[in-house]
Amino acid sequence: MNRNETVLYPQGKMFALGAFLPSVFSVAVPELSLRLFFAIIAVLFIGISKAGFGGGLGLLTTPLAALTFGSKDAIGIILPLLCAGDAFSLWNYWRKWDARNLKFVLPGVVVGIVIGVQLIGRFSARELNVAIGCIAVGFVLFQLVKKRIFSAEGAFAPNHRVGIPIGLATGITSTFAHGAGPIMSMFLIPQRLPKDVFVATNVLIFMFVNWLKMPFFCIDRTQIDLPVFAPHALISRHTLFLSLIFFPLVPLGVWIGVWMNRRISERAFMKVVFAFLFVTGLELIFQFEHFFTRH
Repeated sequence: MNRNETVLYPQGKMFALGAFLPSVFSVAVPELSLRLFFAIIAVLFIGISKAGFGGGLGLLTTPLAALTFGSKDAIGIILPLLCAGDAFSLWNYWRKWDARNLKFVLPGVVVGIVIGVQLIGRFSARELNVAIGCIAVGFVLFQLVKKRIFSAEGAFAPNHRVGIPIGLATGITSTFAHGAGPIMSMFLIPQRLPKDVFVATNVLIFMFVNWLKMPFFCIDRTQIDLPVFAPHALISRHTLFLSLIFFPLVPLGVWIGVWMNRRISERAFMKVVFAFLFVTGLELIFQFEHFFTRH
């Protein structure tokens, strides 16, 4: 089966968009279903979180997309949308960041991305789902304990000794699930940055992280035979086309995020999000529907 022409989704059904478009764009998109609804919500969450409302929303994106497209395609589809979201968000927080953090974490990030890309090629789709699910569940648990972890007095002075290992873990985790927010938080929160500076610095760091991932997601060893690249690219014509379809939801999500910042309690909203993220992570790990379909 040609990967660029048709894709079988978890529910075993497909919708041939190629019937309505020239053959050069002969790809498949999932039929309108609950799983597609999850994908739409996931992309909206990119924009909402990039607008500064509900930082934990971003981690919900990949698990929801994985339920729709499968884990490997989801990772490739989401990355261009994250880059677009970074552009919108960076404009809102222009020059409010603490750029010195980049020099401490980016060296480790580059190495982590290379390692992460190699590991993805060694995991089956099921194993990758479990990894993404574990990251999602771990993020929720981190939210429950982070105040206690970072309650010590005194601000942390960033340095390479801590920044490089944090960057390494960020690169690996972000490559697997675009969900390294909790790891980077462990580096930024102890610095006691003002809220706008914290958000802006986080946006700036992940803009670099996401764009650094791009060449490693687009190029594989069939194009450039170097060990730093994966055996098979994670971003293809197929995934880019789907990214393009969902792209309008990113600026819409940013607008919704700005509106929510003004009208809705973030704390109450995030309790619902964390509960949903926790259940989604468990679903990716355990695939609960199999328990109900066994005879």
